[in-house]
Amino acid sequence: MTATTLIIGANGKTGRRVEALLQANGHATRGVSRSSSPAFDWLKPDTWLAAMQGCDSAYVTYQPDLAVPAAKQHIAQFIQKAKQAGIKHLVLLSGRGEQGAELAEQQLINSGLTWNVVRASWFSQNFSEGFLIESVIAGQVALPAGDVLEPFVDVDDIAEVAFACLTKPALANKLFEVTGPELLSLRKCVNQIAQVRNTPMEYIDISVPQFVEALEQQGMPADMQWLMNELFGVVMDGRNSNLCHGVEQALGRKPKAFSAYAAAAHAAGAWQA
Repeated sequence: MTATTLIIGANGKTGRRVEALLQANGHATRGVSRSSSPAFDWLKPDTWLAAMQGCDSAYVTYQPDLAVPAAKQHIAQFIQKAKQAGIKHLVLLSGRGEQGAELAEQQLINSGLTWNVVRASWFSQNFSEGFLIESVIAGQVALPAGDVLEPFVDVDDIAEVAFACLTKPALANKLFEVTGPELLSLRKCVNQIAQVRNTPMEYIDISVPQFVEALEQQGMPADMQWLMNELFGVVMDGRNSNLCHGVEQALGRKPKAFSAYAAAAHAAGAWQA
């Protein structure tokens, strides 16, 4: 039988990239989501086992984020079902500075399975593929924590590290904390995007309550409002204002700079109205 890698969150920023890398290198994959067949839904554990059958490894992204209180128990349940299905190796995408994420990581590290944790800083692609894209196109980005420094990481780097973990046994049972090569504020990121686009852009520093209230007015679900409050009100407090070297450790090269990401995203038409 051909070894198959399960991709949880195959439509997400990292999942689709990891699956593409595996397929391009001749590896069989099964990408699953709530809309796939078989389906996979984190809120419906009875869907998990069918999605896992016949797979020997998995790349796992948890929705909406490992910071949420339910994540620890869901990851523990997922591991139990993975063992039932015969999966031997799990690669978990995690987040820096999140207490809930670290609790979930420990479930995997102590599971008895072969494991990797890819613990990532803020995604550069949040500006072009995530919740900030419309604000960037409009030329006005309003966020809290505008001057807190963060080592934004390119999602392509995350995907390449995850791919290496899935395909290189020598990397097994290691945690890779991945960041970009420099510390930048949200304000500086917006300025760099403005330079690349050659378009004036405004960064507006607002409070966390103002930000969450705006999200509520836009119709964002309550669980996502909680998450944004957690990320901006707790995690984005400077605790992650330092560089780590997971990209170099896993891939033997430096991570991509935010300026290179911004130039590539602009060239690909990411911010065309």
